[in-house]
Amino acid sequence: MKRLCLVSILLISLSFSGRASHITGGEMYYTFVGLNNGIYQYNVTLKLFQRCGSGRQFNNPAIVSIFDKTNNSRIGDISVPINNITNISITNPDPCITNPPTVCYDVAYYTFSVSLPASAAGYVLASQVNYRINGINNLASGYNNIGATYTAEIPGTNTAVNGPDNNSAVFTGSDLVVVCANNNFNYSFAAQDADGDELRYSFCEAYESTAGGGGGAQPTYPPPFPGVPYEPPFSDMAPLGPVVQINSTTGLITGIAPPVGIYVVTVCVEEIRNGVVIARQRKDIQINIADCDIASASLLPEYLLCRNTQTITIANQSNSPLIVSTDWEFFDNTNTLIYSTSGLSATYTFPAIGLYTVKLIINRGQPCRDSTTALIRVFPGFVPDFSSTGICLSRPTLFTDNTTSVYGTPNSWSWDFGEPTTTIDISSLQNPSYTYPFLGIKNVRLIATDTRGCRDTISKNITIIDKPPIGLAFRDTLICVNDNLVLQASGTGNFSWTPPVNIINANTATPTVSPLTTTTYYVELDDNGCRNRDSVKVNVVSFVTLQAMADTIICRTDTIQLRVNSNGLQYAWTPASQFINATVKNPFAFTNNAMTNYQVTATIGGCSATDNIIVTTVPYPVVNAGTDFSICYNARAQLNGMTDGSSWQWAPASLVSNPNLLNPVSYPPRTTNYILTAFDTRGCPKPTSDTIRVTVLPKMRVSAGRDTSVIVNQPLQLTATGGINYDWIPATYLSAADISNPVSIFPNPATGIQYKVIVYSTQGCKDSAYINIKVFKTKPTIFVPTAFTPNNDGKNDLLRPIAVGISNIEYFNIYNRWGQLLFSTTINGQGWDGRINGVLQSTGTFVWTVKATDYTGEAYFQKGVVTLIR
Repeated sequence: MKRLCLVSILLISLSFSGRASHITGGEMYYTFVGLNNGIYQYNVTLKLFQRCGSGRQFNNPAIVSIFDKTNNSRIGDISVPINNITNISITNPDPCITNPPTVCYDVAYYTFSVSLPASAAGYVLASQVNYRINGINNLASGYNNIGATYTAEIPGTNTAVNGPDNNSAVFTGSDLVVVCANNNFNYSFAAQDADGDELRYSFCEAYESTAGGGGGAQPTYPPPFPGVPYEPPFSDMAPLGPVVQINSTTGLITGIAPPVGIYVVTVCVEEIRNGVVIARQRKDIQINIADCDIASASLLPEYLLCRNTQTITIANQSNSPLIVSTDWEFFDNTNTLIYSTSGLSATYTFPAIGLYTVKLIINRGQPCRDSTTALIRVFPGFVPDFSSTGICLSRPTLFTDNTTSVYGTPNSWSWDFGEPTTTIDISSLQNPSYTYPFLGIKNVRLIATDTRGCRDTISKNITIIDKPPIGLAFRDTLICVNDNLVLQASGTGNFSWTPPVNIINANTATPTVSPLTTTTYYVELDDNGCRNRDSVKVNVVSFVTLQAMADTIICRTDTIQLRVNSNGLQYAWTPASQFINATVKNPFAFTNNAMTNYQVTATIGGCSATDNIIVTTVPYPVVNAGTDFSICYNARAQLNGMTDGSSWQWAPASLVSNPNLLNPVSYPPRTTNYILTAFDTRGCPKPTSDTIRVTVLPKMRVSAGRDTSVIVNQPLQLTATGGINYDWIPATYLSAADISNPVSIFPNPATGIQYKVIVYSTQGCKDSAYINIKVFKTKPTIFVPTAFTPNNDGKNDLLRPIAVGISNIEYFNIYNRWGQLLFSTTINGQGWDGRINGVLQSTGTFVWTVKATDYTGEAYFQKGVVTLIR
C-alpha cells in the first residue's frame, strides 16, 4: 500500500500502459487508521469498473488529487498503481428472464494511504478518467468522449468536532444486476458505515472529467467539478426517467426501466452524525438496460384515479413470453375481495371513493410464478391549475395556485418556472413569485398533491417581455370639432395619458377627449415599474369631404358597386332596401327600376355631408336560339334564331353557312351546341346568349347480306338489317319488296343480279346497301379449284370451297400425301392459305374432301386433288 505523509505532496509521473476509455463506473472510499501527533491517517481505495472484453486497459497508475474544501486549494496529487484486478459476472442467469444479457465487469482496485491534518471544512479526494463509454442514452446527443470524476469526502471539524475521525460509507449493493427495458427492476445502492452514522440516499449529478483527454491519467482540476450534460427528460435527479425512484433510507432503486440503452446513474449517500451532514460519498455507474423480458408480476407502486373517473384498466408491465396465466384480485380498504378476473388486463369500476389494493398473480402453481400488489387511490375531482400575473423582464411574476380537490385539500406544490438557463427556478410554495432573467416563452409546470394522495401535473406557457403590452382599439381616428371621443386602451397596470388638454379621466384606460385641433395623445402603462408607451392620433376636422361617382348606366338586374371619395367615418345610403350593406363606404346595390336616385350621407361625429348618384338600367337584349332538335348523320339543318338586338352572331362560326344570319344552315359533324349571341346599342354593354343543341344521330349500320351464289329455281332467303322499314330494288323475283327478308327464286341462270335495299330508321333517316347474286344452271355442287398460288398477290391465294345450291357444309378437309389433316372448315368460302403452323408449304399435291347437304336435303360428297404452286 502506498503511503502519503505530510501536507505537501508531489506528483510522480509514471508511464501508462493503455488508454483508459470505456470505463463504466467507479467509486472511492476510505477507512480511518488512527491519529498520530495531530495527523489523521487513512487507507483509501479507488475502485473502477470496465466491461469485460472491451479491449481497453485501466490507467496504471491512476492520479488521485487532494483538495482542502476550505478554499478548494490543491494539497497534492498521488500516483497510485493498480493493486488488484478482479472479474465479476453472472454465471447462472435467472431462467425466468428471456434473452438475458451478459453481465460481466473487470474491477480494478487502487489502494494507498494518506496522512492529513484536521481541516475546518475537510478534504475532497478526486480521480478522473477519460473516457466513459460513448453513446450513453441519458446524456446529450452529439456529445462523445465524456470523462468521469470519482470523489470521496473527509469531514472537517466545522460539522463535527470528531469529523476527521471518520470511516467513509462503503457501497455494498451487488452490481451483478440484470435490468430489462420497460420492466420492473430493483438495484441496490445500499452502503455500510463503520461509525454507525445515519445514511441518507439520493440521486445526484454525475461529474465529468476536468482535464483534456488522451495521454493517460492526469490530475483533476480543483472543485467545483463540472456535471455531465443530460438529455431531457433525463436529469441528475431523474437519470432513468420520472418513474424510477430511489429510497432515501435504503438506497434501493425501483421502477420501470427506460428503453434499451446505456444510462449513467450516480447515487450520493450522506453521512449524518448527530443530525448534521458531515460528508457525502458517491457511486457512479453506467447501467446497461437490455432487450430482455422478465417473467414477473410488475405494477406501478400506485395508481391514481383522481381526475374524473372511477374506472381503471390495468395491465402487467411485463410482456414476457414465459407468462402463461394472469389473475387479478381487487380488495377494499378492509382487505375484502371485491372483484377478481383473469386475462392480460383487468377493467373495474370502483363503487365508491377510497383506497383499494390490486393484486397481480402470474403463473399460479407453475414455474416463474410471481405476484405483486399496488395501491389504487380513487378520489376523482382533483384538478391542478394556476394563474399568473406580471410578464415583465426583471420584475417578479406572481403565480397563484388554483388547484381544487373534491375529497381532499391541496397540500404540496412543486413549481418549475421553465427558465432554461438555470436549475434553481423552482419552488415548493403554494403561491410563489419568480423574476425571469431573460425574455422568451417559458413553460411553467406545477406538480400538485392533496391530502388524499392524489398527484397531477399541469403546464402552461407564459411569455416574458421587456415591457407590458398595450392594446389600443385604434391608433389614428377622426372627429368633428367639439365632439367628445373615448380613447380605448387595455393592459395590466396603471394608465396615464398626456397631454392634459381637453381630457377627462387621464389616469384610466378609457379617458374622454375633445381636442379643438388635431392632437396626438400618449398613453403610458406602468406594471410595477415595468413601463410601456404608445400613442393615438386624433384628427380634428370642421366639415366632411364627400364626392360621389358620376351617374351611370347599367344592364337591368346587374349589381353595381357605388363609390365615393370621402373622409367620413360612418355612411348611410338610401333606399336602404336595395343595398347588401347600406352602411359601408362603397356598397353594392341592385335594382330593377328604370332609374334610381341613390343618396349617401357621410358623417364624422357631429359633421355630415350628402351627395347623390343616379343609376339608369337598360334591359339586356332578348335572344332565342330555338328549340333543340335532332338530325340524321351527315345531314344539314336550318337554324332559326330570334332577337331584338341590333347585331348577333352564331358560334361555332365554322359550322354554319353564315354566322351573322339569324337562320343559317348548320352542318355539324357531331352533336353540337350552337350559341346565338345578341348585342344592342341602347346602353347595356353586355351581350345576351342562348343555346340550341343539335343532336346528330348515329350513323346507320345497314346490311343487305353477303354476296352469294345459287342454282336455277333454288329459293334464296334475303336478309336486310339496320332499320324498321325496307325497300328492295328491283322487285323482280322477290316474294315481297317492302320487307326485310323476302325470298327470291331465279328461273334462269345469270352471271350477276344486284339488289339494292333502302333502310329507314325510327327517326326517319335512311341508308342503303347492295347484294350480288350469281345463278348457275347446274345441280347442287361445290366448286374447288385444281390449283392455287398462296403468294399474297390477291389472286388465288386461298384454297376454298364455293358452294352452289348447298344449304350447309358438314366439312371441307385438306390432307397431305401421308393422310395428315392440314385444314378443316364448315364455312362456305373459307379456305386454306397453304401454311402449316405458320410455315408456307412447298409446291406439291394435296387431297381434299367435302361433305354437305343441298337445299333439297340430299347428301352431297366429293373429293379431289389440288396443286400448291409457288
